[in-house]
Amino acid sequence: MNKKTVHDIDLKGKKALVRVDFNVPFDPQTKAISDDSRIVAALPTIKYLIDKKSKVIVCSHLGRPNGKVVEDMRLTPVARRLSELLKKPVQTTKDCIGPEAEAAVSGMKEGDVLMLENLRFHAEEEKNDPLFAKSLAKLADVYVNDAFGTAHRAHASTAGVAQYLPAVSGFLMEKEIDFLGKALAGAAHPFAAVIGGAKVSDKLALLDNIMGKVDYLLIGGGMCCTFLKANNIGVGKSQVEEDKLNLARGLVDKAAKANVQLILPNDVVVADKFATGASVKAVPVSQIPADWYVMDIGPQTVKNFTDKLKKCKTVVWNGTMGVFEYKEFRRGTEAIAKQMAELKAITITGGGSTAEAVMELGLEKKMSHVSTGGGAALEFLEGKTLPGVAALLDK
Repeated sequence: MNKKTVHDIDLKGKKALVRVDFNVPFDPQTKAISDDSRIVAALPTIKYLIDKKSKVIVCSHLGRPNGKVVEDMRLTPVARRLSELLKKPVQTTKDCIGPEAEAAVSGMKEGDVLMLENLRFHAEEEKNDPLFAKSLAKLADVYVNDAFGTAHRAHASTAGVAQYLPAVSGFLMEKEIDFLGKALAGAAHPFAAVIGGAKVSDKLALLDNIMGKVDYLLIGGGMCCTFLKANNIGVGKSQVEEDKLNLARGLVDKAAKANVQLILPNDVVVADKFATGASVKAVPVSQIPADWYVMDIGPQTVKNFTDKLKKCKTVVWNGTMGVFEYKEFRRGTEAIAKQMAELKAITITGGGSTAEAVMELGLEKKMSHVSTGGGAALEFLEGKTLPGVAALLDK
């Protein structure tokens, strides 16, 4: 990575403002954190700063309070969980800027950890307001961005504050950029991209950017219906982006010219209604009933896809193969995940729904990298410059 990290600056005794992505889910019944993986992912950076005797000032957003104080979106329970994981106290503040936050910081000792209140209680955060960014910067000597999940947003705490403090990456940010960057620039071949999800329009830039870099492009999920329709195959009641049919045909042509094997499903799992408890069957794509919905890739397609993956030394996967939230339509996604877990290859999963599926199946430790950034990972793979990365100091 060509950006400076916490390894590249003196941190002893310094006040370090650390942007993390602690936007964790809560159980609606118990109100307890239901998945602390984002907190766990930031621990190496926080522990390193503690060991270096920094004063660690952690900041994050939680939910979408839209610039107002929302009691249910306070970071107190997140700080409590961080304290449990660190096995040391984590102080909190009732605001992320202002006299109380400044007083709390001035009382810190080397190795202490303080969590500021939800950044998005201030509308200025998402507007990247310079005065708000200066108020955050006023609390610290250095800025550490370890929030890859928000790096695609030009917010005050991801880009603005870096104008006023020396800005470096944490270990999680470094890992994300290294893995995703190598997939784009230095991947071992054969290289496959497995692309799913609901809409072609969500993945057009990604497909376009990776087209000349991969050997195999395997397309599943709801978006395959637009490609099938572009090949004059009826897809029943499934959603098709009619205005993207020509683009889909163009991508097929581009793949052929780039010597990329673009592989579409040759069979699918269909249902008579878009719901659990529906009638379900697997059919060739040429026999999709006119009043049924495509819900997953079929068993023959699973075999075709996994046979290609077995040949690969690098695999990037973005987007589930079916409607994963229904148990009847998760076999395609499960098969791809299990096959990737067995490969002796670099395996990278990116995108929120894909990462959630891998973790739900308990296979995250068998992947080379599971990206913590949904939109950020997608934009990085599209070849876009992420504001939160661009703002960091170059090596």
